[in-house]
Amino acid sequence: MNRSDFARDWDLIVIGGGITGAGILLEAARRGLKVLLVEQRDFAWGTSSRSSKLVHGGLRYLKQGQFGLTRESVHEREHLLRQAAGLVEPQSFAFGDYVGRKPGKRAFLAGLAIYDRMAGQRGRHYYSRDEFAALAPNVATDGLQGGMVYTDAKTDDARLVLRVLQEARTHGAVALNYMAVVALLHTAASGDSASDVDASAYAGDRPAAADGVRGVRLRDGVSGMQHEVRARMVINAAGAWADQLRATPAAEADGRTDGHRLRPLRGSHLVLAAWRLPLAQAISLMHPADGRPVFAYPWEGVTLVGTTDVDHSDDLSREASITRSECDYLLAALQAQFPQLHLNDDDIIATYAGVRPVIDSGNPDPSKETRDHALWLENGLLTVTGGKLTTFRVIALDALKLAAKRLPELQGKLAPQPVFAATPALCYTPDLPPGQAQRLQGRYGAQAQKLVDAARPGELAIIPGTETIWGQLRWAARHEDICKLEDLLLRRTRIGIQLRGGGIAILPRIRAICQPELGWDDQHWEQQQAAYLALWQAHYSVPK
Repeated sequence: MNRSDFARDWDLIVIGGGITGAGILLEAARRGLKVLLVEQRDFAWGTSSRSSKLVHGGLRYLKQGQFGLTRESVHEREHLLRQAAGLVEPQSFAFGDYVGRKPGKRAFLAGLAIYDRMAGQRGRHYYSRDEFAALAPNVATDGLQGGMVYTDAKTDDARLVLRVLQEARTHGAVALNYMAVVALLHTAASGDSASDVDASAYAGDRPAAADGVRGVRLRDGVSGMQHEVRARMVINAAGAWADQLRATPAAEADGRTDGHRLRPLRGSHLVLAAWRLPLAQAISLMHPADGRPVFAYPWEGVTLVGTTDVDHSDDLSREASITRSECDYLLAALQAQFPQLHLNDDDIIATYAGVRPVIDSGNPDPSKETRDHALWLENGLLTVTGGKLTTFRVIALDALKLAAKRLPELQGKLAPQPVFAATPALCYTPDLPPGQAQRLQGRYGAQAQKLVDAARPGELAIIPGTETIWGQLRWAARHEDICKLEDLLLRRTRIGIQLRGGGIAILPRIRAICQPELGWDDQHWEQQQAAYLALWQAHYSVPK
């Protein structure tokens, strides 16, 4: 769609281009609503490209008594494994049973039995010391008695968002990145006159608000143009930024909100070369310092290690970054679990950090805050936040159930539907490496065959050190709303966190493929490349 061809009335406007907003867009569009999604930066720029990449039931939530959240998550995991094969994939996890380690064998196996029952499956969980050492080579063997193995799932979180957006667009939805909300448009209860309330994520002082959000004023980050767009309902799905949009000073003064409800928590990760920490299983361990769970697992040709869980007090408008103390914390976990590998800073390819939108209950321990989602309807603005990547469909349907108060045509139409429509299998292509057909079909759905057909000679080969083929770069540049080089290398593909230096060594070939597709002249490409490398160095490298 032309970026100026959307200034019309809509049934629903969704603010936020992460997995929650994308899920709402899909579920609304497939039920016949005219729906627009706007994202102030790039799709999946926030939490939804910086998660631990796990689609899981949350085994640790059982310990906290959150049985409902765990059951819901396990059921959604099973749906995604069936309906998004190649994008959401099973991942086995191994947990060593060491002398004196908590939780002990009995408690852990009891939790796994509940986990299996929720998923409707049964599996063998306990392995002897020798069996476990064979399943998880390089783990510490001092005090090892055996180990537990269970199955969850993993995904490429940014590609999951893009696949959901793609599906929504097939139902007529419109999604625009780099389209910032600069004001909420309100309609007074006594008539149709409107007033503006500046969005606090983008502006400072604002006038007193009228009653009833009825639209948004937008600023196009590409052209600089502003647009006013109205809708019967506006949903705030801005994740960790949701409080900034809903809790305007004017609204708080009038008693129409109860202030800030979110506790932004930072989760940081390390990325290591797969050869340096080779894993067939994901390894689940308890940190030796505080007993928190830490994971190391194979992902997209690298090994991912995470995560921390600390309060994030930095400005949310700035890119989140791992701190030196967090880096040391994760390295300490690896050094305790894999002592013979002597892992250190030199083994880290990249780092990344994301900010989770966690509901604030006042618990002094960030890790014990609930991961459930919450909804608030205030002054006509419906806010939905919190929750987990795994349960995005449940969150979307809950939001639409509340939105049905203003959109009555939704009533009776909100039974769950398959996450993605079935798509035909890819035609046999001899140059496509093994496993890539299902991988591409999971990520691109009905567009996968077109991607393969669009690839030039040699572009079906895998980029070394990743599981990405060169043809994905061409497709993204041609069809996937690339406004900045970082969009291409950090979210449409994950090259920026899979290769040293953010992929600097292969930038010449990336340029040869993508610059003509993007229509960028040499000066613009060089500006974008310099900006990307500076961003990577500041936020994705190993901190000093």
